[in-house]
Amino acid sequence: MRAYTAIFTARLKMLLQYRAAAWAGVGTQLFFGAALVAMRQAFYHSSHSTPPLPEAQMVTYSWLVQAFFALSPFTSNPDPEVRSMMRDGTVAYELARPLDLYTLWFTRNSANRLAPTILRCLPIFVIGMAFLGMQPPPSIAAALAFLFALTGAVALIAAWCTLITISLLWTISGDGIARIMPGLVAVLSGQILPLALMPDGFKPILNFLPFTGMVDTPFSLWVGSRAPSEVGSILLHQLAWTAFFVLIGRALLTKGLKRLVVQGG
Repeated sequence: MRAYTAIFTARLKMLLQYRAAAWAGVGTQLFFGAALVAMRQAFYHSSHSTPPLPEAQMVTYSWLVQAFFALSPFTSNPDPEVRSMMRDGTVAYELARPLDLYTLWFTRNSANRLAPTILRCLPIFVIGMAFLGMQPPPSIAAALAFLFALTGAVALIAAWCTLITISLLWTISGDGIARIMPGLVAVLSGQILPLALMPDGFKPILNFLPFTGMVDTPFSLWVGSRAPSEVGSILLHQLAWTAFFVLIGRALLTKGLKRLVVQGG
């Protein structure tokens, strides 16, 4: 475990050095966030019915999506370094390490998501709460519940991204799955549109799928559309799907390594 902690810490420190890219990301998220909020507010103000998600909560939810965009599954392309290793054969170095390959890739995916998120979220919080209508959690209990659910979301997203990375053992470039899955998951997770605004007939299915635990449920705890007392069931849902992805990922990794052929020398 000490080795994986060292790898996680080293990778996190390396990625935290890209501050210029992070500030560019902050500017991008602020621009798109303002456009999305304005568009959604136009729909709210033109409708005569009461929306299932109050406008203030919708605005806060929208800014949370932007603040945690780098963590979200929309950016769950396969690890670019592993993609390069698969193409040039240097993945053999990964196999030669005295480490569990699945845990290694899981650790890398966790750091890949957390580092840019840490750099981007704080400026968006400050600007969003000061000028753009973003609200803090309604209570300390809601804030703590959000933090617990966010931790579960990080583990769930890392397990999902590791599964996508393992799929490279069956592809040449990984471009197909890199383009199809992130967009699909973004819709199902509530990143494109809060799941509270989805048709009622779809909500039971969406709430059962793992993707709601990546975005919608943590953010719902922050905005107050879910009570802090629900955090136990939310964590259980996240843990169950994380365990499922880990088991499937390990099984596929074992099968994929048996058919892996490295050419060159």
